[in-house]
Amino acid sequence: MTDGRTDGVQRARTLLEDATARLAAAGARDEALGEYVEPKPVLGIRRDPTIRSLGRVWRVGALLLGSSPETAGQVWATGSITRVTEAGRSQFVSVSAEVRRAYRAAAAKGHFAPGDTVNHSATPIPLDASLVGADTALFVRDDEPRVRWSATAGTDVPLIDYLADRVGLLVDPPPGATD
Repeated sequence: MTDGRTDGVQRARTLLEDATARLAAAGARDEALGEYVEPKPVLGIRRDPTIRSLGRVWRVGALLLGSSPETAGQVWATGSITRVTEAGRSQFVSVSAEVRRAYRAAAAKGHFAPGDTVNHSATPIPLDASLVGADTALFVRDDEPRVRWSATAGTDVPLIDYLADRVGLLVDPPPGATD
């Protein structure tokens, strides 16, 4: 006899494996996954923050699915996203503009390709029994894997429907979406 809680987790794993196989077969565009690192001062000299590469992922809405050998079989809740461009100089227009500029500078320092999209501050989601009743983007309720846009979102959808929709957009984007 199987434990219903592990059936939902296994179903989530299977659905995610099928989604990554479909994305890989289609050659869907992936993005970088990184970790924001603030180095400790050396001999009292402060060093600039950087974003360290952790591998590649497919951004499927609220979820990041591993697409490279370093990230294969892993899932994250989407965190912050930055595009690798010239950081520009500080203009003190607003705090949020300065934060975005700092992230662009850290991504450039991390040696990501210009124009690449870097996902950082993503939260790993373990694909184990902790999914049952979890307060994460991916969780299992009543033996069904489900997704919500954020931990605070009031609504959720079945993972099977969510992946069919989101993966479909990456594999077969609507006309004009990639122009």
